[in-house]
Parts: sequence; structure tokens; C-alpha cells
Amino acid sequence: MNNKFAVIGLGVFGSAIARKLSERGADVMAIDENEERVQLISQDVAFAVQLDATNSAALESQNLKEVDAVVVSIGSSFQEMLLCVFQLQEIGVKKIIARAQGAVQFKILEKMDVDEILSPELEVANNVAEQLTNPGVKMYVELPDDYEIIEVEAPSKVIGRTLEDIGLRKKYNLNMVTLLKKTVNKDGDEERTEHHIYGVPGPESTVSEGDILVIFGLDSDVNRFIEINA
Repeated sequence: MNNKFAVIGLGVFGSAIARKLSERGADVMAIDENEERVQLISQDVAFAVQLDATNSAALESQNLKEVDAVVVSIGSSFQEMLLCVFQLQEIGVKKIIARAQGAVQFKILEKMDVDEILSPELEVANNVAEQLTNPGVKMYVELPDDYEIIEVEAPSKVIGRTLEDIGLRKKYNLNMVTLLKKTVNKDGDEERTEHHIYGVPGPESTVSEGDILVIFGLDSDVNRFIEINA
């Protein structure tokens, strides 16, 4: 049985989520009050509906209690988003995922006990800040309770050593998710550098120059690992 989702607000962000969910086999109901946006996505999702998402009767008519989750991405008016979220809570939908644009909106949605809050702008800001302060960082995902997943280019002091010798878990309380091995491919006179997933690295796996480590752990432990081995 396919998962069922509703996406309310079909701007760039909402439309992208609706299409991705549909591509992955989910039954998606895409909702917006703008007729043109609804028409544009109608061929890509199971249902495309034009309605005012702040109207409780209109929302109730769509049987949203039957979907697995509702994604609310109304970017034009935060007031309308809050009213929509409130109406969905009153209806009793299973799960509400809402998009916040900035820290203030994030806190307000938290106060409303929204199940999950997406904040692409804050995630981008965190990524940029992390990459500027730690140039070796390639990707950074902030998780609850001060945990993170990070892609970092192998620091100089771990190059040529095995994972067992580095002791990520024993010395730094970190877990290795995977290793991206650096490969250099020649295309005529040009060299192209690529990284390929090593899979599940074992204790005997050796880190080479240019490899990228994908690590999970506390922010403080990740920073300590980078500082000690830089």
C-alpha cells in the first residue's frame, strides 16, 4: 500500500517536495489556492486541488485525516501558515510538517507543537558557517540534541592510518557512517577527481589523502577530532 501525503503550498519548495514524493511512489495530494500552480503540478501527482488552506471546511472536505503526513509550505504569508496549521490540528491529521523561514518562525511553530519543522534557510546558514570555520568540511547536517552528521576531508594526521588505529569511537566517541574514497580519472589530457562510497568500512580500512570521512556524533566531539588531527 502506497504512503499518502498532502503538500499545502506549491511554491518552489512545496512543489519540489510534492514531485519527489510522487517520484518515490507515494500518493500525493498537492494543494494551493493559486489555480496556475495547481495546473502546473497536476500531471506529476495523484491529486491536485485548488482551495483556501485557511478554510476549515475546505480542508475537512479532503479527508486529510487519512494521509500519513501533511507538509505545510505556505511561504507568502506566515499568518496564513499558522492558521492552516491550527486548522489541521483541529481536524486531527496524523502528522504535520511545516516550513519555517528563519529562527522566529521556527520558535513559533515549536510553541504550536508542530510535529516536524523544516528550515532550509537555517540549514544553509549552518552549512556555510561550518564550511567557513572548518574549510575541510564538505557537508554538515545538524541533528537534535547537539548531534550532527558531517562530511570532512581527511585531516592530515589520519592519512595513511587504519580506522582501528585512528580510534574514532574509542578516542572521540564518534561513529563512521562511511568513507568516500578519492579517485582520479583521466579524460585525455584532463584529470577529473571523483569520490565514491566505500561501503561499510572495517577496522582495517585505510584513509588516504583526499578521502572524505562521513562521521556521526556530538558537535563538540567532531570539532575535537578535527582540531587534534588537523
